[in-house]
Amino acid sequence: MGLFNRRKLPAANRPPLDRDERVLAWARVADGDGVVVVTNAGLWLPGRDHRLGWHDLHKAVWSGRELSITPAERVAERDGYLVAADCPVETYLLLDPGQVPHQVRTRLTRSVAYTEHHAVPGGGVRVVARRVAGVDGLTWTVRYDPGTATDEPAVVAATEALVSAARAATAPAADTL
Repeated sequence: MGLFNRRKLPAANRPPLDRDERVLAWARVADGDGVVVVTNAGLWLPGRDHRLGWHDLHKAVWSGRELSITPAERVAERDGYLVAADCPVETYLLLDPGQVPHQVRTRLTRSVAYTEHHAVPGGGVRVVARRVAGVDGLTWTVRYDPGTATDEPAVVAATEALVSAARAATAPAADTL
């Protein structure tokens, strides 16, 4: 679909975009008058009055008819990283999805600069570095496996060491003369 063949989002469904935000794709939700709107900054979903930034989404799955989104909720802020947990999955039936699935996959994947799962005492943790629109550098987040005691001193210490090692591994090399 070329640039000039793109379907225009009806004004009534246009979310309150930021100045530099642009619509990349949209699709009407089958049950109702809501729309899913994909922008360069994130995802606007029916029933929400705010955008979910790409860094605020843990997972997106396209079944061929349904788009299932797992938003992430920030549950704690630690020194140099955030602790996130999965919110309930939201599923939208899109009968004419257009470029929505492709754009969601592309944008969500592009936001991830680093991701690695590690064992920690009594469970596991995923360490993720994301690119956030309008923020220099990477934003670090961890997501614990269900059942992991997230506030146990040994878990916190192991997590801090893992985030520190990941930061060191992804840091740009210093210029040498």
